[in-house]
Amino acid sequence: NSPEGAAAGELSALEEAFRKFAVHGDTRATGKEMHGKNWSKLCKDCQVIDGKNVTTTDVDIVFSKIKGKSVRTITFEQFKEALQELSKKRFKGKSDEEALQEMYKLIEGKGPGLTGVTKTVASPTVSRLTDTSKFTGSHKERFDASGKGKGRAGREDLVDNSGYVSGYKHAGTYDHKVQGSK
Repeated sequence: NSPEGAAAGELSALEEAFRKFAVHGDTRATGKEMHGKNWSKLCKDCQVIDGKNVTTTDVDIVFSKIKGKSVRTITFEQFKEALQELSKKRFKGKSDEEALQEMYKLIEGKGPGLTGVTKTVASPTVSRLTDTSKFTGSHKERFDASGKGKGRAGREDLVDNSGYVSGYKHAGTYDHKVQGSK
């Protein structure tokens, strides 16, 4: 095990964490750049913010300082710069290199947590109201026997314009009757 190989392994774990947080909550994100909101989330979820040495304000200030003037995101290289800046504050008694390694250890291999996400509640009231087998009248027509919705066909009265009188039972029998009487 060479120290270079270990550094490369750590870097990929750090980059993986960066990418996970960069795409979190944004369907169009590529994972190459990170928004300030996701940077703050990374710092909270990975315990970079400890409330004493590093606060949310510090994190926001470092983000603003590192990113370009007219840009709203940071790259992976800028992300490492920002971590270096924060590591000095977070691990005060250690050398810059040690502090940076400690900071990497906090983040490596982590992904965004789903704290505070609302879960659906299965209450008897809701299940009674959404049970399609108990629907009556026109609402019953909107679902097939399995309880799956029929879509547009279940919502609209589809008009049968196949003849002079709509819905005529003996449609298409005229020619048969006329030829049968000859």
